[in-house]
Amino acid sequence: MEYNTLDDMEVGGKTVFLRVDFNMPLDKNTLQILDTTRMKLVLPTIKELVNKKAKTVIIAHQGRKGSWDFTSMKQHAEAMQKILGKPVHFVDDIHGPKAQNTIKNMQPGDVLFLDNVRKLDYETEKKSAQEHAETPFIKELYPLGDLFVNDAFAAAHRPQCSLIGFTAMLPSCVGRLMEKELKTLSRAVKEPEKPCVFLFGGAKYSDIIVTIERILQNNTADRVLLTGLPANAFLKAKGYQLGERNEQALLEEGSPEQFDEIKQLLIDYDDVIDLPTDFGIDENGQRKEITLSELPTNKPLFDIGSDTITRYKDVLRQAKTIFLSGPCGVFENPLFMKGTKDIFTFVSESNAFSIVGGGHTVAAVKQLGLSENISHISTGGGSLEKFMMGEKLPVVEALKQAKMNRLVKH
Repeated sequence: MEYNTLDDMEVGGKTVFLRVDFNMPLDKNTLQILDTTRMKLVLPTIKELVNKKAKTVIIAHQGRKGSWDFTSMKQHAEAMQKILGKPVHFVDDIHGPKAQNTIKNMQPGDVLFLDNVRKLDYETEKKSAQEHAETPFIKELYPLGDLFVNDAFAAAHRPQCSLIGFTAMLPSCVGRLMEKELKTLSRAVKEPEKPCVFLFGGAKYSDIIVTIERILQNNTADRVLLTGLPANAFLKAKGYQLGERNEQALLEEGSPEQFDEIKQLLIDYDDVIDLPTDFGIDENGQRKEITLSELPTNKPLFDIGSDTITRYKDVLRQAKTIFLSGPCGVFENPLFMKGTKDIFTFVSESNAFSIVGGGHTVAAVKQLGLSENISHISTGGGSLEKFMMGEKLPVVEALKQAKMNRLVKH
């Protein structure tokens, strides 16, 4: 392998910095964790480290500064403790004296959860591993550690401090989840069966504009179906007035300049990008469906409508490979589960090779009881999309470099 795995490392008694992606779907009102699937998928790595008597220091993030889901990791540590079945200590610090002293006092088999690493202003800066290694976070923590394990496949497309900084300073390897993701997806991406259909949904659209352009340019995707906020953004770029509340949501997630990029995409690929023609809204506590001709509306567009569901099924029926990233609506509300339920169930019952990625997407699949019928459930959203496009993932490249550096030293 081009990168090290846990099979290549001695971890007994060692202090291990374990970077995971526990950026969980939260309830917008209570901020409580809705689904712990991502934690359970990393459990094999954590259990292996604990059983081999490593001192495991968990590093993770939740949300981003300024976003509603930017929270402390305290409840994450509590959830991890329940899943693991042994104490998981939490420290409300990241690399200061409190964190350092707690790490120094750890015993073999202990698990420690640091606070939200995105509290650091420089965490999300895009830099090289060597540049990140000069930050206070890496400089103050790496002397306390023996090994860095990255099991955060969902964030593998981000060249951020805690994701790649340690690879310049410590022996580094992939965790069991990252290892499984890379092996499975490598096989799936080499020769995907055609036609290949991508469906994008959810509450973010800024990151997927380039993704859609690339997968259409390199013929990875034969058709793109849009739902959720991505669909709203494309409809707005196409000239539709969505209503003040819906358009404000677009401005909060992306920038006005991105609509120019979308317009160009629609010029180049309008015939293979499908957009909703009807929507589910809340009318006095009841689901009501409206069509494009009834826009703008002062009601949020919470779901795709019945006609759109039928059209999308017709496209998916022909597909041999299907990629799902993002639910079709606000599936947490039973009134607006219809689009997600109908489309996801249809995909799970098809004979296509189905790949599902992203926290909310996985949560929806699990809630619907469809997990067993999906070919591959990935923890990645953006990283999975980049991988499917054939792009190099910065985290994987940093781990490859770490292995090369270690071989040179030896």
